[in-house]
Amino acid sequence: MTAAGAAAEPAAGGAVRRVREAYRRIDQADRPEVWIGLRPQDEVEREAAGVDARRAAGAYLPLAGTVFAVKGNIDLAGLPTTAGCPSFAYLPEADAPAVARLRAAGSVPLGTTNLDQFATGLVGTRSPYGAVRSAVDPARVSGGSSSGSAVAVALGLVDLALGTDTAGSGRVPAAFNGVVGLKPTGGVVPTTGVVPACRSLDCVSVFARSVDVAELAYGIVADPVPVGPAPRRPGPWRIAVPAPEQLGELDEGWPAAYLAAVDRLTAAGAERADIDLAPFGAVARMLYEGAFVAERYDAVGEFIEKQAAAPDLDPVVRRIITAGRDIPAHRLYRDLAELSRLRDLALAELGEADALLLPTTPGHPTLAEVAADPVGANSRLGRFTNSTNLLGLCAIAVPAGQVRGLPFGVMLIGRPHTESRLAVLARLLAAPPAPAAAQTSGPTAAAPAGPPMVRLAVLGAHLTGQPLNGQLLALGATLASSTRTAPDYRLYALDTAPAKPGLVRVPSGGESVEAEVWELPAAGLGTLTAALPEPMAIGSVRLADGSRVAGFLCEPAALAGAEDITGYGGWRGYLAAREPS
Repeated sequence: MTAAGAAAEPAAGGAVRRVREAYRRIDQADRPEVWIGLRPQDEVEREAAGVDARRAAGAYLPLAGTVFAVKGNIDLAGLPTTAGCPSFAYLPEADAPAVARLRAAGSVPLGTTNLDQFATGLVGTRSPYGAVRSAVDPARVSGGSSSGSAVAVALGLVDLALGTDTAGSGRVPAAFNGVVGLKPTGGVVPTTGVVPACRSLDCVSVFARSVDVAELAYGIVADPVPVGPAPRRPGPWRIAVPAPEQLGELDEGWPAAYLAAVDRLTAAGAERADIDLAPFGAVARMLYEGAFVAERYDAVGEFIEKQAAAPDLDPVVRRIITAGRDIPAHRLYRDLAELSRLRDLALAELGEADALLLPTTPGHPTLAEVAADPVGANSRLGRFTNSTNLLGLCAIAVPAGQVRGLPFGVMLIGRPHTESRLAVLARLLAAPPAPAAAQTSGPTAAAPAGPPMVRLAVLGAHLTGQPLNGQLLALGATLASSTRTAPDYRLYALDTAPAKPGLVRVPSGGESVEAEVWELPAAGLGTLTAALPEPMAIGSVRLADGSRVAGFLCEPAALAGAEDITGYGGWRGYLAAREPS
């Protein structure tokens, strides 16, 4: 696939330059099997120019200057959604919410990527668009089903990508290509606009070349969680590790690589806790050997049967999905009861551990090995990943070194809504990137020494001692300074619960108002932005010293009838004046 583009312009902003670099890399990589649909470069450059203009005008765009890819079963407006099957294709009218949220944060989508058809597979070879080869060794599989998305990130074609994960599709290809794959808690990222595989288990996942970028993107695409995870117990991190014999057969060199990852975490101060992996393995086997496969038939089974003779249907995928047609309802209820029993056992085994550490897969097969035994090779790859969604857990797959020149990856699995904890632990592994990422990554790909931090100006309910200050503290924020804004603003009392002010910049007649500047992880700001209710917004706020930081602003339309409280000097001054004497 080629990507013809417009001539370079010296005045191009960062987003436009990144787009041009991306299309240049796509041409050089010569990996047509990665993509199903690629947007015209001139169209993408126009969108990027809009991002540059918004950023120049002061908009807060945490992903400006990045490009992303979208798995071909997720709606990207303007390109067909195929789910890896041309005869199934439809043209979506709108972006899926995850796509729209990345765009709103300044990232620009390039196109849709290849996948195991109908997201059924962990190998990356079950597609009429071609088998997606490993980014490191073209003789080996890339892993699936989010194959194209992972390889596009690993080759440096994009900075991040969306995938889906039902049985491990957001983690297996991450491990095989030396990138990060974050699989959130089910239901946190909307699956609207996603062709279902198993609707009750599907998750939208994120690929990136660093934990920091993956966590930032996750914070942007995720819905706010009404109730956060239980607080950690006091003391060091605790990592659950099974006995070696419970892992089963692994590829040559993989047991030692896994133990080295365990040693890195313990050397970083984590405590090791023993765990019995048996209930996790039993749940993993239920995903395809039990009645839950019937949900795949509910998703696309009727389409497959109507198109039974279509040449673009993968025969292995057809066989797996149609096998769910005749599963009786009583078997599903029996399996649900058994799953409930096993879930209690698994969570009891996890205990107070912050995460369960496992190899992401037992091995990395070649294309020839998968062709010789497509079902058996695929089943082996899901040994450690298949149980995660059935148990309602979250996970992150990260590079953990190399074995015989190939990426080796491990996976951290945690209780629901503990994605941020897993990200902290993933950083402790501190493994070098895989060769493909190191050879092709650009300036945006290098992982910083620690999580990227941003400054945020708060003026109302998030101030120290105010009702929403706890949100900042929960995101790891620290108070950097108490200050004031530049004399460019008016402050209004809004009719909200809890009560809060609205700050607007005015062309004239503005005043300086009290503010606090907090420093917090960039991913935390993404989480805060995603949860922000109307009419609040995050924008650029100029401080009294002339510097600019992200800050809380208000949509002007919400000010009709609101009281102008600028004269009180700030929110605290207004509240103090209202207190009875």
